[in-house]
Amino acid sequence: MSRRSVAYVGLGGNVGDSGRILCEAFEAIDGLDQTRLIARSSLYRTPAWGLQAQPDFLNAVAQVETALSPGALLEALLEIERRFGRNRAEEVRWGPRTLDLDLLLYEQVVLKLPALTLPHPRLAERAFALAPLVEIAPQLIIPGVGAARDALSRLPISDIQRLSEDNAQP
Repeated sequence: MSRRSVAYVGLGGNVGDSGRILCEAFEAIDGLDQTRLIARSSLYRTPAWGLQAQPDFLNAVAQVETALSPGALLEALLEIERRFGRNRAEEVRWGPRTLDLDLLLYEQVVLKLPALTLPHPRLAERAFALAPLVEIAPQLIIPGVGAARDALSRLPISDIQRLSEDNAQP
């Protein structure tokens, strides 16, 4: 593996057996070329964000070490989504989905392209992403935002439930 970078990937889903799907998605991420899973958060049950008349989501975050560029890593993540049955072209924005993989952060890279913005443009607004992120990287600094734990402290979190492996069913 050439130069390695640390990246954080948000995982979520609320269709099907979300606990199993997220666990299999962690394995798929670990199996990506030139990429290694180095930490995974607990699963979190969270209310839907955006379009709210839908089942709760399960969410998690993966920390990876990769030699892939940000764009190549995003493409690999989108391919994993497709393998799990997601078709972004046919779904409702923020609607139900089997698997959602978001590239949240890639080192301290700040990037704005048509297909990829880093850090994720709504990361600081999303407790469902920040809670698992802070669990595995409590000292993390988000470019343009500051400490991840401080961003989380500014959001309501009473409706976010950290799950054990035993109660990971949505």
